[in-house]
Amino acid sequence: MKPGKVILLLSKKRNAFAAAFILVSFLAISFSFRSTEDNEYFHFYLAGVSGYMKSQQELLELIKNTNTNSASGIQKIRQQIWASRVTLKGIDFWLRYLDPLTYKKINSPITVEWETEVFEKYEKPYYREGAGLTLMELYLDEKVIVKDTLVKLLQGSIEATKVFQADSTTAYLNKHHHFFLTNRLFLLNLAAIYTTGFECPNPDNIIPELTSMITDVKNSYTVFNRSFPSYSLSKEYLDLYDRMILFVNHEPKNSNDFDHFTFIKDYVNPLFGMNQEMIVQYRVISKSYVDYSLSRDCKSIFDKSLYRGQKTKGIFAPIDNPGLLSEISNTGKQLFYDPRLSANNKRACASCHKPKQYFTDTTVATNLTFDRVKSLPRNTPSLVNVVYNHLLMLDGRHFSLQNQARDVTTNPDEMASNEKEMLEKILSCKEYKKAFTKYMKYTSEDQAITFNHIASAITVYYGKFSTWTSPFDDAMNINSPLSTTAIKGFNLFMSKAQCGTCHYVPAFNGVKPPYIETEFEVLGVPADSGFKQLSSDKGRFKVNPAKEMASAFRTSTIRNAPHTKPYMHNGVFNSLEQVIDFYNTGGGVGKGLPIANQTLVSDSLGLTPSEKNALLEFIRSLDEKIVFEDPPGSLPLSVNKEWNKIKIGGEY
Repeated sequence: MKPGKVILLLSKKRNAFAAAFILVSFLAISFSFRSTEDNEYFHFYLAGVSGYMKSQQELLELIKNTNTNSASGIQKIRQQIWASRVTLKGIDFWLRYLDPLTYKKINSPITVEWETEVFEKYEKPYYREGAGLTLMELYLDEKVIVKDTLVKLLQGSIEATKVFQADSTTAYLNKHHHFFLTNRLFLLNLAAIYTTGFECPNPDNIIPELTSMITDVKNSYTVFNRSFPSYSLSKEYLDLYDRMILFVNHEPKNSNDFDHFTFIKDYVNPLFGMNQEMIVQYRVISKSYVDYSLSRDCKSIFDKSLYRGQKTKGIFAPIDNPGLLSEISNTGKQLFYDPRLSANNKRACASCHKPKQYFTDTTVATNLTFDRVKSLPRNTPSLVNVVYNHLLMLDGRHFSLQNQARDVTTNPDEMASNEKEMLEKILSCKEYKKAFTKYMKYTSEDQAITFNHIASAITVYYGKFSTWTSPFDDAMNINSPLSTTAIKGFNLFMSKAQCGTCHYVPAFNGVKPPYIETEFEVLGVPADSGFKQLSSDKGRFKVNPAKEMASAFRTSTIRNAPHTKPYMHNGVFNSLEQVIDFYNTGGGVGKGLPIANQTLVSDSLGLTPSEKNALLEFIRSLDEKIVFEDPPGSLPLSVNKEWNKIKIGGEY
């Protein structure tokens, strides 16, 4: 693809930032390009892409010449789709990394998508129409099959596949760098999506598809090592990978009986650690936005440093000194409990986000509005692990913790203040003013103390509570024992219960590999526990008024879930048992509510009481061993005595 065409496409769909980012990457690849005629690895890749394109054409011819109104005709098409899927999985290793947006036209799990990866931080979401094998297979379940619709879904896939033959894509293959980054994404997907049915509609095919794929990837490893002997995968890595293949080959072919826990703990996670070491050893350089969030230093998928969606230090980002950061955190703690950030000096951050209740409020469905007359429309979300989201609030309207703090403190229904008033109150306190005068010397904004300093101190404070681990993490990382019931629960979570198709490893929220986008789901949450009507809250639709986004909400983490009741955006459920029953019966549609765009499967999951109990045991294994702090004993005094008539943590 020529640079001019790249710019043309970007001008329609991305802002200037994204265009510049990708153009620079493209030029960097072009300038480093060398002849690949003698590169076996390059030709192996092209042969794989060509093989898949051949299978697409065979599928297209079959559809054109098959009666789609007969059961036998539909079955023939299903079988050919399966054959194409197996061929696709042989090259999935590369395609997902080299061009993840184009890949979604080849094997998209949903018809319309609005998520825009990390660029959503800089631009509005835009419409993307899906195509490919998964949507074709799902369409075959419709009562009436229109042949032209099947052809359209396949044609979209065929056109998308051509991108992977273009010089702008294949130039990556001339050097070793992309390989280890591609392999990293492959391993992350082994842990998070390849065994969950995320994009494989037929549960019977999940494990056979996995078996075929990991074997094909081993062949890719062999060819890569021959082509790049100076950057080869280690013998230790290859030996463990071979043992993983043997493990999968001896596991049941039913995904519900597959041992996801052992697969990840004993094979995928150690392989990930080895690959991370090789990324450092071989000085791998990334030229792709796919790697935006991922750390090159962490050695475990279940290390909290794997990725970050948020910068807790905010304006204090240049500061690395632990002692100084500790001081800033202490100041942030005082501000978190200080009701002078509200208009009436009676409401603090800690009023709703109670630190010892995992920074939420477990006592009410929703908190009172500022005037104490009504209740807020949404439940108070926990701030623990909020850093593992790129978009914030349940509707995703903020992309930084600092903006979120500004919104809450200035919202008329929450704290009802304004930046000028907050600065005046806080800087009237000698202790605060002295502290911020010191801190601002280390920031880019060093001419005056601003609200950014206040907000960043607060996020430094509560951000540190997102670093703790759980018994499940310890089982994955250091082989600590985990109950057989919890292990069974995790295996159910990743299979029959279908939780893992929305709550992705390791944060168990809506951010999946490569951890650069935030997913929203329509669950059909009711207005009351009697399921008389759908909640009137339109969720994401308020930010992005697209019909697909009506009643969609950001998928929250289930870490520490037993301590963060009530549940759902409106706090309608007061126990995890209610939540599991809601999912088990098919969400709002399963409960009889008319919801045209529900993304949650509406059929019953058929979970038994024993299986529900196992799920609960697994969720409890994600309770993090957080050491919470006592409130500050006092707050800085203001020169204005009226502003000292306050209660630490607020009054309501």
